[in-house]
Amino acid sequence: MNEYVGAIHMHSIYSDGSGSVEEILQAAQEIGLDYIILTDHNTLRAKDEGYEGWHKNTFLLVGCEINDKENKNHYLAMNINKAFSTRLNAADYVKKVKDAGGIGFLAHPHEKRDQLKEHPPYPWTEWNINDFNGIEIWNHMSEWMENLTDENKYKSFLHPLKTIKSPPKETLKLWDKLNLKRPVVGIGGVDAHAHKYNLLGFMEVEIFPYKVLFKSIRTHLLTDETLSLDVSFDNSKKTILDSLKNGSCFFANDYLADSKGFRFFAENGSEKINMGKTTETKDVSLKVLLPIEKAEIILIRNGIIEDKIENSEARFKISKHGAYRVEVKLHKKAWIYSNHIRIGL
Repeated sequence: MNEYVGAIHMHSIYSDGSGSVEEILQAAQEIGLDYIILTDHNTLRAKDEGYEGWHKNTFLLVGCEINDKENKNHYLAMNINKAFSTRLNAADYVKKVKDAGGIGFLAHPHEKRDQLKEHPPYPWTEWNINDFNGIEIWNHMSEWMENLTDENKYKSFLHPLKTIKSPPKETLKLWDKLNLKRPVVGIGGVDAHAHKYNLLGFMEVEIFPYKVLFKSIRTHLLTDETLSLDVSFDNSKKTILDSLKNGSCFFANDYLADSKGFRFFAENGSEKINMGKTTETKDVSLKVLLPIEKAEIILIRNGIIEDKIENSEARFKISKHGAYRVEVKLHKKAWIYSNHIRIGL
């Protein structure tokens, strides 16, 4: 399969980011990202102004981050042509995105931060709906703020990549639970704003430069189709959206190491079942391939650790129904998170 690496969830001057769309694209191009997804708050202005599409070797897809009137229940909506009113409740705008042919992901659903009064938490509270496609499992900015303390704040401001440890356990647990009922896709987001803060009353520090955050939490797409400048706008956009919608993707903290080349799939004879798929056959083998010599591969079934192995690859013989996914730790630090393969569900 083809693999394409990109960053999801970022904001420009069209909402509360400090960078122009051109500056964000330049950062993505310098890092070498294949795609980025811009999600300004409650606006598709970048799309209306013609920015969506190829910019050199980077494809820009324009979505938006919708919220309710209490500024909660943030929803990353993609493939829509208009933003929806913040006067709607979450159930309404999630359904409207679906009815419009779009896809959407619950953003930073379990935020609890309280370190910066100007940036309160924006958790997801409407759990009685089912029209969303997936969840932003790992959000760089949310975790950075959750980990902020008086002791580490100066180091965190100067080195925003080093305090990132892992997605919230609560979010992972919920993700596993939901996949027992239906496929729910997991993605990673940077939530980049390029915020600037004044330290010590005289020194302004940009703690979330786009170029820096684009090196951290990335979502890797695995596709049968080719994504390149030679492919039409419509087909390129469809390739990105289909991979996200179908869960043919994984997310990783690429600041630890480049995760490109990771694979997780099931084999049943000559049949290969990729991430995001459901198979009725329970007697299959799950295969994991890593792009490095050795790391800890953790197989998780229904939210519970089923097996572990430290190697560059692994094969697990499966005979039980369940929602299976893989976590990979490098030097005991969270690195890669696969999407689920649902077996017999």
